[in-house]
Amino acid sequence: MNYTLNQLQIFLKIVQTQSVTKASEELHLTQPAVSIQLKNFQNQFEIPLTEVVGRKIYITDFGKEIAEAAENILNHVHAINYKTLAYKGQLTGRLKISVVSTGKYVMPYFLSDFMKQHAGIELIMDVTNKNKVIESLENNEIDFALVSILPKTLNIEKLDLLQNKLYLVGNTKTTFKKDIKTKAIFKNLPLIFREKGSGTRQAMESFIERNNLSVLKNMELTSNEAVKQALLAGLGYSIMPLIGIKNELYNNELQIIPIKGLPIKTTWSLIWLKGKKFSPTASSLLNYMKKEKSKIVHDKFKWYEQY
Repeated sequence: MNYTLNQLQIFLKIVQTQSVTKASEELHLTQPAVSIQLKNFQNQFEIPLTEVVGRKIYITDFGKEIAEAAENILNHVHAINYKTLAYKGQLTGRLKISVVSTGKYVMPYFLSDFMKQHAGIELIMDVTNKNKVIESLENNEIDFALVSILPKTLNIEKLDLLQNKLYLVGNTKTTFKKDIKTKAIFKNLPLIFREKGSGTRQAMESFIERNNLSVLKNMELTSNEAVKQALLAGLGYSIMPLIGIKNELYNNELQIIPIKGLPIKTTWSLIWLKGKKFSPTASSLLNYMKKEKSKIVHDKFKWYEQY
């Protein structure tokens, strides 16, 4: 047999995603390239690794065993790389962080310089909704989580990073009077909600309930990016985080509609389980962020203070 590490990695990703298309997207390769590597890998075994029924790919029992072996091999390769870098005195290891979906506009700026300083660190960052982030934290599957609403059921510690501001937002095709009443504006305004489990939705629903508003729910979408595109298309309005609409505000594609009680203000916080035993990599990141967070906020989020 003459399989390569690249083939092992591609096959393992196909098994994990149950899809050649999804595997190609996550590996940033073309679908034909992934299909060719899968075929070349399969040709080295007399027993099928996969089966295609209709248009769906299924992994055979033999394929699952090969995938498990492939994962072990790749883990050993990572270990060799880490040991090589550690021998040279460099910080190494994996850093696992789970981030709520809007946090993708925040977390990279707090990680960028740290990752540049430590090339031996492998970053695994999962971007998902709040419920899944908290589940990963509760199961101790990650080092840190980034949230804008703290979980009430977990014993955690935190490092506050940046204020989160949520405004009523829509496209710029309609002009609103500055003195319009809050209840009046929401009565006939088609609202777009995030999915249940989202921190943005939780903040939005709390505002509506707190102000005893009667609202017209127009649709429900599963990411802030999807909500933003719906607003740009004129499908409705939404209460959403300022952090994700910088370019659209600058380009006059979206507008903040000024109403009493907004913005809603929460805090982006890096959280971890209380008493967690950090790896040297995680400990180093936490120390870095404690030391550098004020400078990062000043350098990267100066525009944010204008609103």
